[in-house]
Amino acid sequence: MHDSSPMGEFLRARREALKPQDIGLPAHGRRRVPGLRREEVALLAGVSSDYYMRLEQGRETGPSTQVVDAIAAALHLDDEALDHLRRLTRAPHERRGNPAAGSRVSPQLLQLLDSWPDTPAFVLGPALDVLAHNTLAAALHSGFRQFDNLARMVFLDPAGRGFHQDWEKAANSCVAEIRAAYGYEPESPRITEVVDTLCAKSPEFAALWARHEVRGKTRQPKHLVHPEVGALEIRFSAFTVNETPHQQLVVYQAEPASATAAAFAELRSVRRAPQSAGPA
Repeated sequence: MHDSSPMGEFLRARREALKPQDIGLPAHGRRRVPGLRREEVALLAGVSSDYYMRLEQGRETGPSTQVVDAIAAALHLDDEALDHLRRLTRAPHERRGNPAAGSRVSPQLLQLLDSWPDTPAFVLGPALDVLAHNTLAAALHSGFRQFDNLARMVFLDPAGRGFHQDWEKAANSCVAEIRAAYGYEPESPRITEVVDTLCAKSPEFAALWARHEVRGKTRQPKHLVHPEVGALEIRFSAFTVNETPHQQLVVYQAEPASATAAAFAELRSVRRAPQSAGPA
């Protein structure tokens, strides 16, 4: 995953993704590198070419806030990408803590999951591991071999492409969410393990990971297809768990009196065997 530094890799990927015409330069003529040249970014950011080169090569690791903001403007980064870049410039002790401690789900949260029999709900770790879930969430994902890691399910499980009506959107979202978590803890062994495994087994994941796009969960509805109850349109919310900020509580909801609400009721009716929420 590393050949310079996390910050350097990010800067290079985002520079190569920009086209000359994106910043008002003529697009004609041969260019030896994809995207913008280093000196073009340096000029736009108001720093020397040598300094910018050291940033990309990982030889300079402590740019000022003003320099980071100027480079972000030169690279046309949005707010989420800018926040990600700022995190990558911080020393490890300045980040939000150790996600390795976030694999345990509190008994109170497990009890909360169990108290929602009508709503699929589950807890995610930084690498999109499913750390706990309730019965209806398991029923919703019953077409997969395992309900264990959302990225693995999207890219490596054959059920993933049929489950997500817009598979490309789901794939992009998974990679961008892991990339955002990576910004908080580039040294995370679990994120490294998941990314390395998926890069080795899925060329599509590897190509998306190399783009360094960053995005958290959106509020757009999910359009899914369950093998037993058919098409579903799901609204969802994601909440940070305050006591363990590397965990997210994800809750799926159906519009009242909708076809999806009826499908949820059908899933409940065929899976009434008692199960308690717990690690997947």
